[in-house]
Amino acid sequence: MASFGELVLILGDIHIPQRATVIPEKFKRMLVPGKMQHVICTGNLGPEQFEELRELAPNLHIVAGDCDPVTTATPFPESRVVQVGDFRIGVIHGHQVLPWKDTSALARVRRRMHVDVLVSGHTHQNQVVEMDGCYHINPGSITGAYSSLSPDCTPSFVLLAVNGGKVVCYVYELIKGEVEVTKTEFTKDSKQKTPELGSLLM
Repeated sequence: MASFGELVLILGDIHIPQRATVIPEKFKRMLVPGKMQHVICTGNLGPEQFEELRELAPNLHIVAGDCDPVTTATPFPESRVVQVGDFRIGVIHGHQVLPWKDTSALARVRRRMHVDVLVSGHTHQNQVVEMDGCYHINPGSITGAYSSLSPDCTPSFVLLAVNGGKVVCYVYELIKGEVEVTKTEFTKDSKQKTPELGSLLM
Protein backbone atom coordinates (compact mmCIF):
# COMPACT_ATOMS: atom_id res chain seq x y z
CA MET A 1 0.00 0.00 0.00
CA ALA A 2 1.36 3.39 -1.01
CA SER A 3 1.91 6.22 1.46
CA PHE A 4 -1.17 8.09 0.25
CA GLY A 5 -3.37 5.17 1.36
CA GLU A 6 -5.64 2.77 -0.48
CA LEU A 7 -6.77 3.49 -4.04
CA VAL A 8 -10.41 2.79 -4.83
CA LEU A 9 -11.58 2.82 -8.44
CA ILE A 10 -15.30 3.62 -8.77
CA LEU A 11 -17.04 3.09 -12.10
CA GLY A 12 -20.29 1.85 -13.53
CA ASP A 13 -23.00 1.85 -16.18
CA ILE A 14 -20.71 0.27 -18.75
CA HIS A 15 -23.56 -1.00 -20.96
CA ILE A 16 -21.36 -2.91 -23.43
CA PRO A 17 -22.56 -3.89 -26.01
CA GLN A 18 -26.13 -2.61 -25.55
CA ARG A 19 -25.39 1.14 -25.48
CA ALA A 20 -21.62 1.41 -26.00
CA THR A 21 -18.90 -0.53 -27.80
CA VAL A 22 -15.76 0.02 -25.72
CA ILE A 23 -14.29 1.80 -22.73
CA PRO A 24 -12.44 4.83 -24.16
CA GLU A 25 -8.81 3.98 -24.92
CA LYS A 26 -7.47 6.94 -22.90
CA PHE A 27 -9.30 5.56 -19.86
CA LYS A 28 -8.21 1.97 -20.46
CA ARG A 29 -4.54 3.01 -20.49
CA MET A 30 -5.00 4.53 -17.04
CA LEU A 31 -6.54 1.40 -15.49
CA VAL A 32 -3.37 -0.53 -14.69
CA PRO A 33 -3.77 -3.93 -12.96
CA GLY A 34 -2.36 -4.03 -9.44
CA LYS A 35 -2.26 -0.26 -8.97
CA MET A 36 -5.55 -0.09 -7.03
CA GLN A 37 -6.61 -2.00 -3.95
CA HIS A 38 -10.37 -1.88 -4.57
CA VAL A 39 -12.75 -1.65 -7.52
CA ILE A 40 -16.34 -0.59 -6.89
CA CYS A 41 -18.84 -0.98 -9.74
CA THR A 42 -22.43 0.29 -9.71
CA GLY A 43 -23.60 -2.38 -12.15
CA ASN A 44 -24.69 -2.76 -15.77
CA LEU A 45 -21.66 -4.70 -16.93
CA GLY A 46 -21.31 -7.84 -19.00
CA PRO A 47 -19.22 -10.97 -18.36
CA GLU A 48 -16.22 -9.70 -20.36
CA GLN A 49 -16.06 -6.48 -18.38
CA PHE A 50 -16.46 -8.48 -15.17
CA GLU A 51 -13.36 -10.49 -16.01
CA GLU A 52 -11.45 -7.30 -16.87
CA LEU A 53 -12.36 -5.72 -13.53
CA ARG A 54 -11.20 -8.84 -11.68
CA GLU A 55 -7.71 -8.27 -13.05
CA LEU A 56 -7.48 -4.69 -11.82
CA ALA A 57 -7.52 -5.13 -8.03
CA PRO A 58 -7.63 -7.84 -5.36
CA ASN A 59 -10.93 -6.54 -3.93
CA LEU A 60 -13.88 -6.31 -6.31
CA HIS A 61 -17.23 -4.95 -5.09
CA ILE A 62 -20.12 -5.02 -7.60
CA VAL A 63 -23.85 -4.47 -7.19
CA ALA A 64 -26.66 -5.39 -9.55
CA GLY A 65 -27.70 -2.84 -12.16
CA ASP A 66 -31.08 -2.43 -13.78
CA CYS A 67 -29.79 -3.62 -17.19
CA ASP A 68 -27.30 -6.37 -16.38
CA PRO A 69 -27.07 -8.83 -19.31
CA VAL A 70 -28.80 -12.14 -18.67
CA THR A 71 -25.51 -13.81 -19.62
CA THR A 72 -23.84 -12.50 -16.47
CA ALA A 73 -23.24 -15.71 -14.55
CA THR A 74 -22.47 -14.19 -11.15
CA PRO A 75 -25.53 -12.81 -9.31
CA PHE A 76 -24.69 -9.47 -7.75
CA PRO A 77 -26.37 -8.10 -4.60
CA GLU A 78 -28.68 -5.09 -4.70
CA SER A 79 -26.44 -3.27 -2.23
CA ARG A 80 -23.28 -3.76 -0.26
CA VAL A 81 -21.09 -2.01 2.29
CA VAL A 82 -17.31 -1.78 1.95
CA GLN A 83 -14.90 -0.70 4.69
CA VAL A 84 -11.91 1.28 3.41
CA GLY A 85 -9.76 3.08 5.94
CA ASP A 86 -12.08 4.72 8.47
CA PHE A 87 -14.92 4.98 5.97
CA ARG A 88 -17.97 2.79 5.49
CA ILE A 89 -18.86 3.02 1.81
CA GLY A 90 -22.34 1.96 0.72
CA VAL A 91 -22.88 0.90 -2.89
CA ILE A 92 -26.15 0.69 -4.87
CA HIS A 93 -26.96 1.01 -8.54
CA GLY A 94 -29.28 3.96 -7.99
CA HIS A 95 -32.46 3.07 -9.90
CA GLN A 96 -34.02 2.22 -6.53
CA VAL A 97 -33.74 5.86 -5.37
CA LEU A 98 -36.71 8.01 -6.34
CA PRO A 99 -36.75 10.70 -7.53
CA TRP A 100 -33.51 10.01 -9.42
CA LYS A 101 -30.65 12.37 -8.49
CA ASP A 102 -32.61 13.65 -5.47
CA THR A 103 -30.11 14.37 -2.69
CA SER A 104 -32.70 13.97 0.09
CA ALA A 105 -33.68 10.54 -1.20
CA LEU A 106 -30.01 9.56 -1.44
CA ALA A 107 -29.45 10.80 2.13
CA ARG A 108 -32.26 8.55 3.38
CA VAL A 109 -30.60 5.54 1.74
CA ARG A 110 -27.21 6.51 3.19
CA ARG A 111 -28.64 6.80 6.70
CA ARG A 112 -30.46 3.48 6.35
CA MET A 113 -27.20 1.79 5.29
CA HIS A 114 -25.27 3.53 8.12
CA VAL A 115 -22.45 4.61 5.80
CA ASP A 116 -20.19 7.65 5.52
CA VAL A 117 -20.10 7.63 1.71
CA LEU A 118 -22.89 6.47 -0.61
CA VAL A 119 -21.89 5.43 -4.12
CA SER A 120 -24.65 5.20 -6.72
CA GLY A 121 -24.95 5.35 -10.48
CA HIS A 122 -27.87 5.00 -12.92
CA THR A 123 -27.99 8.66 -14.05
CA HIS A 124 -24.77 8.36 -16.11
CA GLN A 125 -23.82 11.81 -14.79
CA ASN A 126 -20.91 12.07 -12.36
CA GLN A 127 -21.41 13.95 -9.13
CA VAL A 128 -19.68 14.46 -5.78
CA VAL A 129 -21.99 16.02 -3.20
CA GLU A 130 -21.51 16.73 0.51
CA MET A 131 -24.56 16.48 2.75
CA ASP A 132 -24.73 16.44 6.55
CA GLY A 133 -21.00 15.81 6.79
CA CYS A 134 -21.20 12.74 4.52
CA TYR A 135 -20.73 12.30 0.78
CA HIS A 136 -22.69 11.00 -2.18
CA ILE A 137 -20.57 9.94 -5.16
CA ASN A 138 -21.82 9.08 -8.64
CA PRO A 139 -19.04 7.97 -11.02
CA GLY A 140 -21.16 8.47 -14.13
CA SER A 141 -20.75 6.07 -17.06
CA ILE A 142 -17.17 5.10 -17.93
CA THR A 143 -18.23 4.49 -21.55
CA GLY A 144 -20.43 7.57 -21.85
CA ALA A 145 -23.42 5.36 -22.61
CA TYR A 146 -26.67 7.23 -23.16
CA SER A 147 -29.34 7.16 -20.47
CA SER A 148 -33.04 7.89 -20.17
CA LEU A 149 -32.05 11.23 -18.64
CA SER A 150 -29.68 12.30 -21.40
CA PRO A 151 -28.79 11.05 -24.90
CA ASP A 152 -25.34 12.64 -24.63
CA CYS A 153 -23.30 11.61 -21.58
CA THR A 154 -19.68 12.44 -20.80
CA PRO A 155 -17.52 9.34 -20.11
CA SER A 156 -16.26 9.46 -16.53
CA PHE A 157 -15.07 7.52 -13.50
CA VAL A 158 -13.87 8.27 -9.97
CA LEU A 159 -10.72 7.40 -8.04
CA LEU A 160 -10.50 7.68 -4.25
CA ALA A 161 -7.24 7.83 -2.30
CA VAL A 162 -8.26 6.82 1.22
CA ASN A 163 -5.79 7.30 4.04
CA GLY A 164 -7.41 6.53 7.37
CA GLY A 165 -10.00 9.25 7.90
CA LYS A 166 -8.93 11.32 4.87
CA VAL A 167 -10.05 11.04 1.27
CA VAL A 168 -8.91 12.67 -1.95
CA CYS A 169 -11.59 12.16 -4.59
CA TYR A 170 -10.60 12.51 -8.27
CA VAL A 171 -13.21 12.70 -11.02
CA TYR A 172 -11.88 11.82 -14.49
CA GLU A 173 -13.87 13.01 -17.51
CA LEU A 174 -13.23 12.58 -21.22
CA ILE A 175 -14.13 15.93 -22.77
CA LYS A 176 -13.53 16.58 -26.47
CA GLY A 177 -11.06 13.71 -26.58
CA GLU A 178 -9.00 14.90 -23.60
CA VAL A 179 -8.98 13.63 -20.01
CA GLU A 180 -9.83 16.31 -17.46
CA VAL A 181 -9.53 15.81 -13.69
CA THR A 182 -11.20 17.57 -10.80
CA LYS A 183 -10.44 16.96 -7.13
CA THR A 184 -12.39 17.09 -3.88
CA GLU A 185 -10.84 16.50 -0.45
CA PHE A 186 -12.70 15.55 2.69
CA THR A 187 -12.15 14.00 6.09
CA LYS A 188 -14.38 11.98 8.35
CA ASP A 189 -13.71 13.68 11.67
CA SER A 190 -12.21 17.08 10.98
CA LYS A 191 -11.72 19.84 8.44
CA GLN A 192 -7.98 19.13 8.17
CA LYS A 193 -6.79 19.34 4.56
CA THR A 194 -5.01 16.42 2.96
CA PRO A 195 -1.61 16.93 1.33
CA GLU A 196 -1.42 17.77 -2.36
CA LEU A 197 -1.16 14.50 -4.25
CA GLY A 198 -1.75 15.51 -7.85
CA SER A 199 -3.48 13.28 -10.34
CA LEU A 200 -2.60 9.71 -9.44
CA LEU A 201 -3.32 8.08 -12.79
CA MET A 202 -2.17 10.73 -15.27
